[in-house]
This record gives sequence, structure tokens and C-alpha cells, in this order.
Amino acid sequence: MKEILIGKLLEYIRDNNPDILFALEAEDRLRVWLYNKVSTAGPLIKQLKNNSQPEYIIAETCLREITKELRPSRYNYILHILEEEFENNYKKLLQSGLLQHEVINMINYCNSTFDDLVFAEETEDNQFIHYAITGAVSEYLESNRVNESVSNELQQSAET
Repeated sequence: MKEILIGKLLEYIRDNNPDILFALEAEDRLRVWLYNKVSTAGPLIKQLKNNSQPEYIIAETCLREITKELRPSRYNYILHILEEEFENNYKKLLQSGLLQHEVINMINYCNSTFDDLVFAEETEDNQFIHYAITGAVSEYLESNRVNESVSNELQQSAET
């Protein structure tokens, strides 16, 4: 059961929390993190098995429990805002292959706003949070436009 949960947890963070996945991989801590998270479900697995629950129910229940602190997904939240509010930027990033990388950068840029406004499942639909994160994403995109423009100007002056 633990190996099944590790696979499901890896799939979950790949889809919903790639920022965490990349950070753990960069620190070479992914495997340990996965095993530690899944081991916290040990008592729940035992309880559900004692209650004769089917394997798929055990896996689903345990996955929901061990991913509780990872929800809601900041990655998916920003991705949705980018797609809805900044469609041209979204399309450019998607076409360039940089979408996931840039959304992860946006998460880091917006983390203090998420934390200050207590982004959680209960507050995920809060319009104030939506506006604040949309504003932060807009700032991020604008600062990248300025940096890109300066970089292009430097590159052109170096060529002449």
C-alpha cells in the first residue's frame, strides 16, 4: 500500500505542486520526503484495513489526508489566473515551453501575499485574494517585460 501511495503522491505533486517537486529534486530530498509523507498515513492505513475497506478506498482516503496541507494548489490557482486574466502571456509562455517554469517563479513572487491573506481551501474563492494575486501576477509580468526590454537593448548595443 505504501508504494502505491508514494506513486500517487508523486503524481499528485507533479500535477498540483510542481514548485515543491522541483525544490525537493534540487535538494535531492524527493525520495525521503515522499516516504516521510506516506509514513504519516500508517495509522490511517491500519485503521482502514481493520475496517475491511477496499484498497482503492484506503489509497484515496490516505492520499486525501497526506495532501491536505498541499491544498489548495497555488500552482493551479496562478495558472488559472494567468489563463483567464493574462491570456496573451499565457499563450506565449505555453508556446515557448516556459509556462511551468514561469508559474513556479510567480508562486515564489506571490508567496508572501498567499501567506498574508491566509490562502486555504476555505478562502480559495475569496475575491480579495483573487484580486491581490492577480495584481501580484501583473507586477511580475510587468517587471519581466522591463527586464526583457533592458536585456534586448543591452544585447543590441553589444552587437553594434
